[in-house]
Amino acid sequence: MLRTRIITAVVSLLALGAVLFLVPPRAAEPIIAALILVGAWEWSGFLDLRDNIARSLYVGLIGALMAAMVLVFQEQTDLLLRIGCGWWFLAFIWTFFFPTPIPAALRWICGALVLVPLFVALLLLYRGDPEMLLFALLIVWATDVGAYFAGTKFGRVKLAPRISPGKTWEGVIGGLLVVVLLAFAWANYSAMPLAVLLPFCLAVGALSIVGDLTVSMFKRTTGVKDSGILFPGHGGVLDRIDSIAAATPLFALGLAWLGLG
Repeated sequence: MLRTRIITAVVSLLALGAVLFLVPPRAAEPIIAALILVGAWEWSGFLDLRDNIARSLYVGLIGALMAAMVLVFQEQTDLLLRIGCGWWFLAFIWTFFFPTPIPAALRWICGALVLVPLFVALLLLYRGDPEMLLFALLIVWATDVGAYFAGTKFGRVKLAPRISPGKTWEGVIGGLLVVVLLAFAWANYSAMPLAVLLPFCLAVGALSIVGDLTVSMFKRTTGVKDSGILFPGHGGVLDRIDSIAAATPLFALGLAWLGLG
């Protein structure tokens, strides 16, 4: 299983590098949009929809919202990212009360709150500087990898057993320690002030954990383990972007707020 996860991760990283730094923007941006729409298809599996036509309509709705933000409401992107960050704060509080019933209508709305701000944040970061988008992803991956290995080796105290029994507080600490190392390395590489960069990276890393737990709540509500099978050993697109969905709106806003962009 670990070997499969590693192979998939390496192939995915190579593909991502090509999209960010080799593929022309006119092709890269549709690829990013397509990835989010695949995530929308997987999210539609949480909505109790009876057939693929209904699921396709939900994907179309998410696609229309994405297009509207890019083509019509460009000046409102900052507001959307703020709404996205507000949603993830509420989701963090929600995790303390789970299991709770999640009505289908609320699942529709939450899908838009997860996916549309994510798309806008990815697009803004990519257009601003693909290197900064890569840095945002590195923070998420550092948190995830550190949590996985620290949790496997030292994990004892459960983080949220009713949502994700495998996650532990020791894993959280291990993940954030790896983020600290990444912040030191990036500060040295980019000459960004460490005193600002370090707490910023820790906040982004911590929020990425909330994203993982939140999507796990919806998976548990609908009785599925993985959202899909696109990435062997990892699951579907949602299983790969849940943490990114929470982290990137905060990262995109924080770059401007803290003068790091």
